[in-house]
Amino acid sequence: MTIRHRDESARPHQLSELTSATAEIVTTATLIVKASGQGFTEITDDAARFIAAAGAKDGALLLFLRHTSASLVIQENADPDVRADLATALNRLAPSDQHWLHDSEGPDDMPSHIKTMLTGVSLHVPVADGALLLGHWQGIYLAEHRTRRRRREVVLQFIGTRR
Repeated sequence: MTIRHRDESARPHQLSELTSATAEIVTTATLIVKASGQGFTEITDDAARFIAAAGAKDGALLLFLRHTSASLVIQENADPDVRADLATALNRLAPSDQHWLHDSEGPDDMPSHIKTMLTGVSLHVPVADGALLLGHWQGIYLAEHRTRRRRREVVLQFIGTRR
């Protein structure tokens, strides 16, 4: 399929030079995160330490959360008000006072599952020259949707080349 612009000389987007490599390693570890209740726990530094320990050069970091009432997100890491507003928005989308059918672990049980469905349990981050290719204001967070303290497991896996 060819995409044509009205003015072929004016290209609004620019694609960088293509690079490729054959994966040499697959390295996996599990990160234990002790979430102190509903909110966001930054794990960017943990992911970077994993990349360094794996001897990673170029490839992809895959992150997978082994739970259904918390999630993984990439969000702004500069202003904590962003995360507070995000928590407020999620609580408005899935409030705990709606008398959900599934409430075997309390009123925050079903809302937590809904929030996880909306935000997801897996991420992937490109890695180049041993560094996570996150944007300037981006951080990786575990979003805890339950109100009580929880122990969460995040599987980290790097697939790519070695330093």
